[in-house]
Amino acid sequence: MSLKGKVALVTGSTSGIGLGIACKLAEAGADVMLNGFGEVDGAISQVSAFGTRVLHHPADVSDAEQIADMMRQAERDLGRVDVLVNNAGIQHVAPIEQFPVDRWNSIIAINLSSAFHTIRLALPGMRQRDWGRIINISSAHGLVASAGKSAYVAAKHGLLGLTKSVALETATTGVTCNALCPGWVLTPLVQQQIDNNAKAHGDVQRATRELLMEKQPSLDFVTPEQLGELALFLCSDAAKQVRGVAWNMDGGWVAQ
Repeated sequence: MSLKGKVALVTGSTSGIGLGIACKLAEAGADVMLNGFGEVDGAISQVSAFGTRVLHHPADVSDAEQIADMMRQAERDLGRVDVLVNNAGIQHVAPIEQFPVDRWNSIIAINLSSAFHTIRLALPGMRQRDWGRIINISSAHGLVASAGKSAYVAAKHGLLGLTKSVALETATTGVTCNALCPGWVLTPLVQQQIDNNAKAHGDVQRATRELLMEKQPSLDFVTPEQLGELALFLCSDAAKQVRGVAWNMDGGWVAQ
């Protein structure tokens, strides 16, 4: 699979799933626009190692204007956006009657509305070129729920609905839209959850095992690299008729 000559934009790609996917796309030859906070220089260096052009935009994807600026820069400096991966996400855990309203609004904005904005801005160019791949990173929580995660579950379920609608609207074109639904991936968000549980038990290994045992029958984490390989498949000609799919990679989570 070669993406030479293509341009990918991956939100939330300075660590974790987003960085893993960005690396796989760059390895296949795509130029990449990274987005996110934290260890930006390290992420740029890691993706640049594959020899393609790599840029970074610091857009806060809860802000539609910053998203628009990011999309304009990708088109201006890299020429286009052929592969759009909506990965940015945040989490907050609390019973719904105690859920802070500002946290609800932030989670919906970053985990769901940001994908609406990037898609609406990327689609005209994809339609014009009659080729595009939109990959939304949902979650096993886009298919099933967990207590205490009302905003995250609502956003991830909503992302699957958005995926299906866009897939139908582009069904007769060379643009596809699909979603990946990972189970537990050892990202900074999940590590934070493990650390919080470890404080109660005093044992990180026990907290890790209990997290996996609760949901993921494989008792093993999904890796960003595995998700990157699946994203790469969705970019291939073999996936041309994969449209509107919610593809879970979850160690058996939703099979239960």
